[in-house]
Amino acid sequence: MTTTDLPSGFAPEASAAAPARSEQPPATGADYITTAASTARRCVLKFFRTPQLLVMGTVQGALFLFMFRYVFGGAISPGGAINYVDFLVPGFIVTTILWTGMGAAAGVAEDSATGVYDRLRSLPIPRSAVMLGRALADATLVTWGLLITSVLGFALGFRTHGSIGAVIGGFALTILAGFAFTWIFIFIGLVSGNAQAAQGMSMLVIPFSFISSANVPVKSMPGWMQPFAANQPVSVIINAVRSLMQGGTQAVGIGHTTTYWVVLSLIWSAAIMLVFGALTTTRFARTK
Repeated sequence: MTTTDLPSGFAPEASAAAPARSEQPPATGADYITTAASTARRCVLKFFRTPQLLVMGTVQGALFLFMFRYVFGGAISPGGAINYVDFLVPGFIVTTILWTGMGAAAGVAEDSATGVYDRLRSLPIPRSAVMLGRALADATLVTWGLLITSVLGFALGFRTHGSIGAVIGGFALTILAGFAFTWIFIFIGLVSGNAQAAQGMSMLVIPFSFISSANVPVKSMPGWMQPFAANQPVSVIINAVRSLMQGGTQAVGIGHTTTYWVVLSLIWSAAIMLVFGALTTTRFARTK
């Protein structure tokens, strides 16, 4: 058998019977939604495996609500057309997002210190989706705290005077605000270094709970404190939720309209999510 030499630069044509090779696409990781959902599921399961997180938050909320309702309630006049318990509970529900959300900082710091996030960063998955999943899980825990606080409030005499739609809107606004503030605590957890430091740093947010319209009217505070107390985001959200649940701003003794406070609350929540969401995802991506 003889072979025919071909000029340089040419090759024999492939046989028509030879199957064409199909290029396989490179392996990719999970998509954004799958990554966020899986991360959120992991964190929620961890919450249930640590029942102290659920029980202690419930006990803590009950103690504080009972104290303000019966120890300080008789000495505080809320103004407007409502009694103190109806003034107190909407504000207490909103501040629950701070007290419950504090646990997110310690949880994120623990995952970071034990190498969980190092392993996730090594995978071909969207890094921002990991943080979104964590935020969704912590927002779920915050929602649980809101539910328990609301039930306790009704047991202690709280009653709403707004329409059903307005009351539901008040709870929805609180959950949205809780999701926004969760990003603050996640960021604290990433920069703190360990769980103990994260718990201490998260206390920096607590003054926003007390220097607000949650437990007392802003007008009862010293004059130099009132501008901050009246305009900081927690007070704005409380004013919106309280007005929705109690039938308007006149009933709760504050200015402007309910729509004004709701819109301002949405602006504050969006701003917090944008700023701390960007800071959190950037920090998570750069940490090694």
